[in-house]
Amino acid sequence: MYDLRTLRDNLDAIREQLGSRGADVPWDRIRTLIEQRRALTGQVEQLRHELKKGSDEVAKLKREKQPADARMAAMKAVGERIKTIEDELRNVEEALADLNLRTPNLPHSSVPIGKDAGDNQEARRWGSPPVLTTPAKSHWELGEDLGILDFDRAAKISGARFAVLTGAGARLERALINYMLDLHTTQHGYREVLPPFLVNRSSMTATGQLPKFEEDLFRLRDEDYFLIPTAEVPVTNLHRDEIFTEGALPIRYTAYTPCFRREAGSYGKDTRGLIRLHQFNKVELVAFTMPRYSREESCKNRVCSHA
Repeated sequence: MYDLRTLRDNLDAIREQLGSRGADVPWDRIRTLIEQRRALTGQVEQLRHELKKGSDEVAKLKREKQPADARMAAMKAVGERIKTIEDELRNVEEALADLNLRTPNLPHSSVPIGKDAGDNQEARRWGSPPVLTTPAKSHWELGEDLGILDFDRAAKISGARFAVLTGAGARLERALINYMLDLHTTQHGYREVLPPFLVNRSSMTATGQLPKFEEDLFRLRDEDYFLIPTAEVPVTNLHRDEIFTEGALPIRYTAYTPCFRREAGSYGKDTRGLIRLHQFNKVELVAFTMPRYSREESCKNRVCSHA
């Protein structure tokens, strides 16, 4: 989500940098809401000043035992006007926040512009692909041949886009989860967290899943809770609305959770195998730390001083 001042002062530049990624963003509507917000904020501030001044005058009239009914009535009207404009301002701010949350983040300047995956550029390569003496099998064929993956029974008990791992397959998944948790907690300074798998709407909004990607989430019917699409959601929200001094950082967490995704916009894509399942397991890493650039560059974007 963009800072409103940044959005206001750099709207055209943001639009240009986003290019086709921002094709669905209603830029004119955002500009209109920004202008309305500024105008309404100015009106409220002016009326509050007028109300304070009028209240002081009423107090003075009462101290001097002068008639104050007319002035009090005028100030009551000003107060009602303030309430009306504040309600309008709240509606404008909510609409602007909703559009702001739906506006994509800026890509890094080094990212090439492409029409599809065919325009991706290979950054580096490690090792060499093996030379096979027989035709390669897909992972779902190998898993079924080995008796460690069962998609038919998963479909029977749940539906499409689920898998049952059995025997060595189940042990392998459990071993990989334990290995990654142990590796990062014993060798890399991460603290293990076992968070809730259900989170509220505020948590989903804070990490960017809402409002834009609600159709890709599983939501409870009777409660406004969501099944997490990644452990990043609850772990990142552990310190939502908290402020840390630079000396308290970094704070590093690792968490294993199942992840749940509807993949509502992925019909027809990777419909076989273990890709794009509705449920899968993952070990997540989250670090709260300073940006990876120099202190001088960091100070360009925040208030700080040098010793």
